[in-house]
Formats: sequence, C-alpha cells, structure tokens
Amino acid sequence: MRLPDLLAADLAFLTDLRRDLHAHPELGFEEERTSGIVADLLEEAGILVTRGLAGTGVVGTLTVGNGTRSIGLRADMDALPMTEQPGRAYRSKTDGKMHACGHDGHTTLLLGAARYLAKTRQFSGTVHFIFQPAEEGRGGARRMVEEGLFERFPCDAVFGLHNMPGLDPDEMAVVMGPQLASSDSWRVTFRGTGTHGAKPHLGKDPITAAATFLASLQTIVGRVVDPLQPAVVSACSVQAGNPLALNVIPDTVEIGGTARAYTPEVRDQLETEIGRLAAGAAAMYGIAADYGFERRIPPVVNDADATARALKAAETVLGKKVRTGFAPSTAGDDFAFFAGEAPGCYVWLGNGPAVDGALHHNTAYDFNDAAIGPGVAFWTTLVEQELTAATTAG
Repeated sequence: MRLPDLLAADLAFLTDLRRDLHAHPELGFEEERTSGIVADLLEEAGILVTRGLAGTGVVGTLTVGNGTRSIGLRADMDALPMTEQPGRAYRSKTDGKMHACGHDGHTTLLLGAARYLAKTRQFSGTVHFIFQPAEEGRGGARRMVEEGLFERFPCDAVFGLHNMPGLDPDEMAVVMGPQLASSDSWRVTFRGTGTHGAKPHLGKDPITAAATFLASLQTIVGRVVDPLQPAVVSACSVQAGNPLALNVIPDTVEIGGTARAYTPEVRDQLETEIGRLAAGAAAMYGIAADYGFERRIPPVVNDADATARALKAAETVLGKKVRTGFAPSTAGDDFAFFAGEAPGCYVWLGNGPAVDGALHHNTAYDFNDAAIGPGVAFWTTLVEQELTAATTAG
C-alpha cells in the first residue's frame, strides 16, 4: 500500500499526536483536553466546528462542491478506569486511567483524515467528523443522538471503525450483518429473613435461593434460546453477608450481570427468562425477588448497502488484505445508536498481534501506530468514493 505523499508527510505528526493522547487519557464525559485538541486541529484545517454536543463531543463539518449527499464518520475519544503497566515512554500520566481500547488511535485516524480532506478537497458533498465522548459504557452516543446530532448534522450513512488485535495493521474486515452484540445489564435481589447460621430453620435463606438461581442461569442459553442464535448471560457480581460474620445468614443477596444478543427476539428472551428463573428460585424457598433489566446498547448490525460502500473503499486501499468473513464480537459499542438513525457500517482495522496477550481492556494494551497510515487512507478513500460517486450518479 502506497500512501499519498500528503498523507505520508503527516504520519510523524499523527504518531506524536496519538502518543500524546495516550499519555493523557480522560474518562467518558471528562474529555476536556482531548476534545479541545480535536476542535483546535479541525479549526486550524479550516473545518467548521461544533463543540459541546453531549458535553465534550465535537463535530467537524466539511462541505465541498455542490454534492447533496452527506456522510458521518465516528471516532470515540474516551479512556478506561484502569492502571497502565509501566514500560513505554508515553504511558498514561494519570494513575487509574488509560487508553486500553485504542480510542486514542481512533481519534488520531479521524483527525488525520479530516486534515487530509480539508487540503485535497477531492469530493463533492458534506462529511461530518463525529468525535464521540463516553463510548465505554457511559452512554455518549445515545446522548449525542438525544441532543439532536442527526437533526443538526443529517447523514445519508454513518460509518465507524475500531482496531482489532490479531489482524495485521494493513488488514481490515468489512462484513455485512451483526458485528457486535447488544449490551444489557440485569440485577436480582433476593430478600429473605436473616438468622443465626446455626439456626437456619428460623429464617428464610436468600443465599440458597441465589445459589439455585445461579446454577440454573446457563439453562437459558443452553435450553431456551435457539441453538443457532448466539447469546450470552453472565453473572458478574454477587454480594451477600459479611466475611467477618460467618455465623450470620443475611437478609439479602444482590446479583448482577450482563446479557448479550444479536437480535431483538433473543434480547427479549434473555430479559424474560432471567426474571422467570429469579422468580422461580424465590418462590421455591418462600422469599421475594426484585428484578431489573436495563437495556443499554442495541446490537451493531451492518447495513448491506453501507457495507458494500465501505468494502469498496477498503479494497481500493488494501486490495486482497480485506476480509469479508470475520466472526462478530460479543462486546458492545454504542455506535449502534448512530446506526439506528442512518444506514451504518462498522469496520475492523488490524492492530497487529496481541503481544503477551494484550487484547482490548488489558493493562498492557496499546494502539499500533503502524495502523495510522492504513486507517487514515481508508477514511479518506471512503469519503472521496462515497461523495464523488454520489455526485456523478445524480
């Protein structure tokens, strides 16, 4: 892959920028420094900037020519509440915060594309560069949508990109259909009657009910959901009693977890069945159960037409190093809220091998700077093909 001279000349700047962002991570809705850098660089490039959407969100708008088609490109900016392993010169300067998912890279790629497109202007239409806060479970995309993102910045299609360890830095996966699962949270509280641990017959034991519930939880995926439909139900938190009072049966047990699916039907099943098992376990032991299911993020499902357009751009840049078959992830991404407002496509860009097992959300994880060139080239090619093609076709 040979990069355009103008883009190749920007790689050193973009690499330094990416490492600076990595060294100064900010959590969701706290991306003040990051969004300030984004807005300043967009304005320096002559791009119209809108700040403050969803608090720290930034949208850059670039219109060239008289094309009527508009597209949105999204990058997430937030970091994670994790402590980075020492070792690299540009490691996080803030204990307890690090870019462990590559959002520093995503922000850099989209800034690189914006700078290049603002200089070359080889398209006709409008591109919105959407820099989203708070992707990591804090609801940034939903808030941007609720605050009028698509009313203020209409898009005929919207595209997202995420790095993927295990693929080469000059390799991409562009696949139609489900890419990421829904990400929902559930909570169950079993309410019994506490008593002395030596006299269980004088109370109603919520721990036994909780154990029955936990043991039966995996029957939902194993015996209720269609075996051809992927689903995940995991209990991730159990709180009961006091480890300093091992002769006390507590009044309550609180359990929480996550549920994942790729279709609305399976998502409904998971919500119903978790509640049914909780109620059944409580009834079996004569106690009460409170149940709540929070629908947080819908699944990301790539639109067929938007995917075909993204695939064309990826193949133009990387040729045969583009995969059209790639297993979906059971992780979630709130890009789903954007794709619910306009036809969407979410693509994977290689991040190289997972060194020492350092995958996403690992304390040793780092975005691979070798992916900057291919990533920026993909974004710029997508814009030029999308908007030029739309103009000539019209």
